Amino acid sequence: MLLYFLCFLALLALLPVLLVFLLRLRAQYLAAQSPIGKELAGRETVAFFHPYAHAGGGGERVLWCSIRSVQQRYPEVICVVYTGDMDVTPSELLLQAKKRFGVDIDSKGVRFVFLSCRRWVDASSWPRFTLIGQSLGSLVLGWEALCQFRPEIFVDSMGYAFTLPLFSLLGGCRIGCYVHYPTISTDMLEQVRDRRSGLCNDAKVAGSWLLSSAKLLYYRLFAMLYGLAGSFAEVVLVNSSWTRNHIVALWKMPERTVTTYPPCDTAALAELPLERAQKDFPGKLVLSLAQFRPEKNHALQLRSFSRYLQMQAAAGENDRARLILAGGCRDAGDRARVEALQQLCKELGLREQGGSDWDVSFRTNVPFEEMQNLL
Repeated sequence: MLLYFLCFLALLALLPVLLVFLLRLRAQYLAAQSPIGKELAGRETVAFFHPYAHAGGGGERVLWCSIRSVQQRYPEVICVVYTGDMDVTPSELLLQAKKRFGVDIDSKGVRFVFLSCRRWVDASSWPRFTLIGQSLGSLVLGWEALCQFRPEIFVDSMGYAFTLPLFSLLGGCRIGCYVHYPTISTDMLEQVRDRRSGLCNDAKVAGSWLLSSAKLLYYRLFAMLYGLAGSFAEVVLVNSSWTRNHIVALWKMPERTVTTYPPCDTAALAELPLERAQKDFPGKLVLSLAQFRPEKNHALQLRSFSRYLQMQAAAGENDRARLILAGGCRDAGDRARVEALQQLCKELGLREQGGSDWDVSFRTNVPFEEMQNLL
């Protein structure tokens, strides 16, 4: 009886290994039969997982600059971009890289794999349990990507860490990643533990001991899974010392983690004259450059600017000021945030640009040249 029980346990232990083996065979077969798989058979390839490649934020600049660097240093290597931008063409993506960021990409050295399941990683698809929902959704999207093309080197350039074990175990790829912002951070854990309301912890949860305890357990379990997924990366690039500290705390791989600051086109900015031409508006212009994401907290900027204008009026000072909010707006969630910010302007009494006299202006997805003009 004991022998049968031990055999049963051994079978249970082998089932995950067998499942991984069968899925790996399936992925390899499908990838080899795909058009791009046949085209690039035998070629050296590095693939970037970037579902929102057509967006205009800093993450996309990192993507295009990374591809340009690979092309300059290893011209024989083909770069492949996994993207969910089904409504654009490869030429449009490369044109945007040029217009938005001033980055020239050789079209002969890059290929695009268009993914149809991007909705699985859209935050709007997961109004509750967003962290685990998007992470599990990235497995669905990653599986679609792997079945279309299996690269030699896989790089997650958008922060979908759960794709790392997928491409390692089922794709047999070398793994790297660039982390702009940790999916979960020790700051988030502390905020929930201390029952402080904020961006990732609404007042209802913060006001309840039971809800806070449940959410803290959820965050801790997710942090463990996030750390496990990250451990599959052979090289981890992070964009700041702040990000590095959190990634090292969660992934526990300081020897593999390198701080690589985002690329900035300082050459173009250095050409801007120190003495600016006289503008139509004689007052002060305040420019905020940031993608319209929750962590940028544009609402706080608007409230602070409104408070500043009130203080100016109370002090009897007539120096005018205007605020320009410019940045990337990549999806329906970002567009909804912009609309909410426009509504907040009305509530604060801030006049949005539309005539000759205004307080606040929203500029979404501005081209590189327009960004330079704003500066």
